[in-house]
Amino acid sequence: MALFLITIINAQEKEKENLPYYQIPDYPKSYTPGTVVARMIDGLGFRYYWATEGLRTEDLAYKPSESNRTIEETLDHLYNLSCVIYNSAVKEINDRAQPQEGPLTFNEKRRRTLFNFKKASEIFMTVNNLNEHPVIFKSKSGTFENPFWNQINGPIEDAVWHSGQIVVLRRASGNPIDPKVNVFRGIRNSE
Repeated sequence: MALFLITIINAQEKEKENLPYYQIPDYPKSYTPGTVVARMIDGLGFRYYWATEGLRTEDLAYKPSESNRTIEETLDHLYNLSCVIYNSAVKEINDRAQPQEGPLTFNEKRRRTLFNFKKASEIFMTVNNLNEHPVIFKSKSGTFENPFWNQINGPIEDAVWHSGQIVVLRRASGNPIDPKVNVFRGIRNSE
């Protein structure tokens, strides 16, 4: 039994090592439009990582009232926002006319969201002209292109907002985030 528990703990630790944003990456050497956006996404990724680290099944189902989203529904929205951010980085259309993929487990949704942030950050790190990365939506009523400005005040800031909501909701659910997380420094303090 003890060996089984050690194996599970080791697997969980290995999973943490494989996910980005346990701590925020080193900052770029220079300020460019792309490096600033990449750093914003890295800050978002770090906040999302710790907002979602250690969520329990009962946390995922938690909502303060009937008119609110559950934490899991908020995570679904965050995953969709991460797709919009990533699609802008790779210059892809967000096709709302296509059927949505089936439900994802919490761990898979978390992993995909974190890697969408990471891949988008890596791409934007090398970008100098953000005008080449519009946010494009396609639906049954047509295709709509929005300037990159809308990416900043839309999906990126919306994702920061909702990551904060998860922090508040999980505290209300009885499972606050790790108090050693330091968002200013982008690390988990060791003390």
